[in-house]
Amino acid sequence: MNRYLDKFISYLEIEKNYSPHTILNYRIDLEDFLQFIGPTPIDGVDYLFLRKFLAQLRTKHYRPRTLSRKLSSLRSFFRFLHREGFVQENPAVLLMSPKLDKTLPKFLSEGEVAKFIEAPSLKTVSGKRDRAILETLYSTGIRVSELVGLDTNNVDLIGNIAKVAGKGKKERLVPIGDKALGAIRDYLQDRKHQSRALFLNKNGTRLSDRSVRNIVDKHIMAVSLTKSISPHVLRHSFATHLLNRGADLRSVQELLGHVNLSTTQIYTHVTTDRLKEVYNKAHPRA
Repeated sequence: MNRYLDKFISYLEIEKNYSPHTILNYRIDLEDFLQFIGPTPIDGVDYLFLRKFLAQLRTKHYRPRTLSRKLSSLRSFFRFLHREGFVQENPAVLLMSPKLDKTLPKFLSEGEVAKFIEAPSLKTVSGKRDRAILETLYSTGIRVSELVGLDTNNVDLIGNIAKVAGKGKKERLVPIGDKALGAIRDYLQDRKHQSRALFLNKNGTRLSDRSVRNIVDKHIMAVSLTKSISPHVLRHSFATHLLNRGADLRSVQELLGHVNLSTTQIYTHVTTDRLKEVYNKAHPRA
């Protein structure tokens, strides 16, 4: 049975060019499923069999988003098996995902962002690194995984452009502001270790996603912001502030590296203050 999983994982790696993190999630989800079906041949799995598996998943009290991801993994797996001729029918075609509540992304005000970014002390190399990290996240709107993957030669200090490897290893160019570039220059001039990686830990090796999260937690506490935030909050703030200042949705989509415009549209729901301002100015009886 594992040979089908191996073929599917190879397909995700080679043809779909998915990231290692995404592929790992697919593998974990599908290994759970293969353990559930046991000796049952793959072409013996029907819709009712899948319903039994879903019933078992629900007993584990997964969050709706986690359950939705596992269902998505199953659908992709059987779609692949059907296309390659390993099964005659696709039993997952009728599976319905649970309805997900649309949660609005958290974001900071422009004043809160400035206070947060300026929290790291510039008297130490680690402080200069932290300032450069926060400036870069807010200036570009890139994901933390994209940030830690940056090399020094990915940032054009003259042209104000950074080359980013996004989801599915798709590369894109993003503008980067003068303040972020200035912070990067200050950090690179003072850091002790030489490396192709842009942001390093104290041992001189590339920072991890977890390290960036710890950096964010450290400085959010230093400025006593009460909001519970993740590094992603700077990405949310980036998109929200652009839209509030008149950027068009399609451009923000390109900057964020979203494949679908619908993913970007969630940020339009958090700009009500801007909408009220426009309304009050424009409507004759506001």
